[in-house]
Amino acid sequence: MVVTDSSASLEHAPMTRFQVGAVLICMVLNLIDGFDVLAIAFAAPSLAKDWKLAPDALGVLLSAGLVGMTAGSILIAPLADRWGRRMMTLLTLLVVSIGMFSAAAASDTTQLGLARLFTGYSSAERRELSLSVMSAGYPIGATLGGIAAIFISKTLGWRGIFVFGGVLSTVMVPLVLWRLPESLDFLFSKRPDGALDAANLLLDRLGRARLGALPEHKDAQVKRGLSDIVSGGLARSTLLLWLAFFMVMFCFYFVVSWTPKLLVEAGLPVNRGLSGGVLLNLGGIVGILMLGALSAKLGIFRLHTIALLAAAGSIAAFGMVSGALELAMLAALVVGFFIFTSMVGLYVITPSIYPTEVRNTGTGLAIGVGRCGAILSPILAGVLLKGGWKPAQAYIAFGLPALISAAAVILLARARR
Repeated sequence: MVVTDSSASLEHAPMTRFQVGAVLICMVLNLIDGFDVLAIAFAAPSLAKDWKLAPDALGVLLSAGLVGMTAGSILIAPLADRWGRRMMTLLTLLVVSIGMFSAAAASDTTQLGLARLFTGYSSAERRELSLSVMSAGYPIGATLGGIAAIFISKTLGWRGIFVFGGVLSTVMVPLVLWRLPESLDFLFSKRPDGALDAANLLLDRLGRARLGALPEHKDAQVKRGLSDIVSGGLARSTLLLWLAFFMVMFCFYFVVSWTPKLLVEAGLPVNRGLSGGVLLNLGGIVGILMLGALSAKLGIFRLHTIALLAAAGSIAAFGMVSGALELAMLAALVVGFFIFTSMVGLYVITPSIYPTEVRNTGTGLAIGVGRCGAILSPILAGVLLKGGWKPAQAYIAFGLPALISAAAVILLARARR
């Protein structure tokens, strides 16, 4: 970690227009990420009909992007510390654009699965924003993407949804090149070629004084590994956190991946099924913003436990009313409110579990374990549905992990006392 007069003063100074522009670009990147990850869910109803896919084959396709997302976070995110976040953002935008266009051109499930795996690498690190804004950006992107998918699928079919995502990602490349700078901390600590010139150019844009030389580099943190968070006093908290993340992502990605398709299976028209997916994400936007507003008053552990219990009940209720249009649309809004709140609540809780020196490691591993649940649930749902399960049964079963996660959070809160 590097602390300098330049970087420290920027943290407390008013935002400049250049900084606001950079934040807006990051928000748009997160919006695109929300659409890219869920594009296959929007395309699923038309895709399954066009290719006559069995539920188990569709489940594998729904999970392919999540496998790529997990691999990307493990393989690509560390490179951001070596090459810089700006470079990796540009690289992943190019990768996701190629993946989207490849998915649109796919002629069989193997090609589409590989294209979705490729697209999943879009989850490299973004510049930091406040947690609530960044978290809300994901469902906002999914909501806007779902609305667009309703109209696109009518005229261009499911392939048009991927083309739309590819165009969005491609358009962002020149904008990132133009207006998204590298961070001062990266330039000061890693000192790539031309670091001083790049830092002074950024300081000019921020209205700050130029530097005659790069500041002295001082490492304030010592990197720690897995053994530091699974031993001693942190072991119990780590295991409970892993369980909570796994179970939340298990039910979350079943709901957001399968809902549009299962609503169509229940008898709703394709555009209504997509509308249900849109309402899920719309409810998530409201839930995330309310979480940020209420957590300070009610306590994040208590609020998160309530959200998890409500998520389990609302997911089960949604399955029971999925065949009735008006009730299904209302239930989708409620499910989205609680399931997104449950997910983001864990991201808020996690930093309080670990001391500073192991916080990044602990958070990254917890998310990685959770994504294993995200990968597994769409595949398992496909197998169960092919085996004869009804949508109502699936929603009830996949709501139960939220109860397990709630129990883990309760024990986690007690372990911190």
